[in-house]
Amino acid sequence: MNAPGVTTAQVWSWLGEVADPEIPVISVVDLGIVRDVAFDGDACVVTITPTYSGCPAMQVISDSVKEALLAKGIENVRIVSRLAPAWTTDWMSEAGKAALKGYGIAPPVQQAIDISGLHAGIRRRAAPEVSCPNCGSPHTQLTSEFGSTPCKALYKCLDCREPFDYFKCH
Repeated sequence: MNAPGVTTAQVWSWLGEVADPEIPVISVVDLGIVRDVAFDGDACVVTITPTYSGCPAMQVISDSVKEALLAKGIENVRIVSRLAPAWTTDWMSEAGKAALKGYGIAPPVQQAIDISGLHAGIRRRAAPEVSCPNCGSPHTQLTSEFGSTPCKALYKCLDCREPFDYFKCH
């Protein structure tokens, strides 16, 4: 039996407290992994989309979602993994991007999906102008296309000289 009177808005709020296991300052909601919350009879159905199809953290995220809802009295939780549409950094919240920056990771600075014109879709763009999350300087340089994880690139600030990760737009 689930907690009586629980709304999907409450569930969304509770899930906003579930940290991403790889970047603990951002919630799975702010990262855009949680795509839907619904009730199906006595089951709370949470739909999640991995940041990429082989994401090793998805089992941990699923378990964390279930544990968080169980702690709130929801006993029947069903996790649905959805691969399409593919996750995009466009699904990150502004609060999530601010949390990344505060943690020392430059957030994505472009939209991945071009929704203008007749040729909407994913397009290759010029390298972004990434500001240093430590000092705010726009004088940065790409060091490596791959940072601490495949979804990040490694940059260095030419002013404060600190290296930092940039969460790539995708």
